[in-house]
Amino acid sequence: MRVNRLVCACVLLWAGFAGAQDIAPVKHEPNALNSSRAKRAHYVVMVSLDGFRWDYATKWGAPHLLKMAEEGASAPDGMLPSFPSLTFPNHYTLVTGLYPEHHGIVDNEFLDPKRNYEHYSKSKDGSWYGGVPLWSLAEKKKMRTASMFWVGSESLIAGKRPSYWVPFDDQFDNEKRIAQVMEWLALPEAERPHLVTLYYSNADHAGHDFGPDAEETGAAVRHLDGLIGELEGKLKASELPVDLVVVSDHGMAKLPDRRWLSLDKLVDLKDVPTAGERVYPKTEAEKQRVYDTLKAANDPRFTPYRLKEVPESLHFNSNDRAGDPVVVPNELVAITVHAKELVKGTGAHGFDPEKFPEMKAIFYAEGPDVKPGVKLAPFRNVNVYDFVCELLGLKPAKNDGQKKVLAGSLR
Repeated sequence: MRVNRLVCACVLLWAGFAGAQDIAPVKHEPNALNSSRAKRAHYVVMVSLDGFRWDYATKWGAPHLLKMAEEGASAPDGMLPSFPSLTFPNHYTLVTGLYPEHHGIVDNEFLDPKRNYEHYSKSKDGSWYGGVPLWSLAEKKKMRTASMFWVGSESLIAGKRPSYWVPFDDQFDNEKRIAQVMEWLALPEAERPHLVTLYYSNADHAGHDFGPDAEETGAAVRHLDGLIGELEGKLKASELPVDLVVVSDHGMAKLPDRRWLSLDKLVDLKDVPTAGERVYPKTEAEKQRVYDTLKAANDPRFTPYRLKEVPESLHFNSNDRAGDPVVVPNELVAITVHAKELVKGTGAHGFDPEKFPEMKAIFYAEGPDVKPGVKLAPFRNVNVYDFVCELLGLKPAKNDGQKKVLAGSLR
């Protein structure tokens, strides 16, 4: 018996030591250990497959994701991203439940008139980010979290970062990302994260470069599906009560014309601050001048709106970071302020998902807290936040979603 106890002690010591070995360059925050209540909670691993269009699993063959749909909940006709259907706004919407106009990340790059037209572009300054992301919410309740890449996870937001986070490196090995997730889940109970985020960009890169209908994109889809299968197998082998949630931020469309629609060809923007496709005239007179000129162009490819007049359905008319006027595409056309020769690649996103179904994203979830075989009608991605909070047993912060939307998929 004494020998057995010694062996057990050595095994436990080794397990704790092994679990502490970071595979990635992990940053550690001095957050509180898991509370007694947090220890009793289940676990959530939330994976984003950037640019993975709603129909890719059937279009290209993704057996592991299709099996997830059978064993859990899915949105077979897609999940609606928020407008604009871009990477940064939607990743942050998924973890806050807020539309971009409310959490403030209205584009991948933009200006803020209230910050003296300061330029945002993938900033790590937490003061840019509104809302309470899932990891901050959990850490405030003494529930540890970890992030293997996610928009906002490197920033101090609502007073917290994840207990464990990795600086973004898109070249970091795909399999090692999974290995790091499993190392975190092998930590001692008090240190083990109950929410882990994981991110892959392969489908987005392939879709941009080759288009959604190219075999290269199909290869990326199948590769990602294999990674999901690997992760799923390891999570089940861990015997922890883990709910796996797989989402994407947006879809992808093929551009019929790779030429940019350049706004400066239609209106004089010489002294107007700009960022990407957004314009920020400083006076009311200048805003109206730019709007009137763009309106007079009568170009069927887009519609200009004064900020407050952007259609309510877009949830994009209350934050001056969006610019004024706001130009909304009516066709699959790439818009920029200043002239460029050609769009790089053939695929694009950012369009209204209600008008362009190619923008729709994916939603799959399975685990001990998810009903099997649930098929959800298309829903807005602001509702994912409440869903994950329910899985973790957390009271959500104020957000734009509704618990009832995904309640039917919970056990």
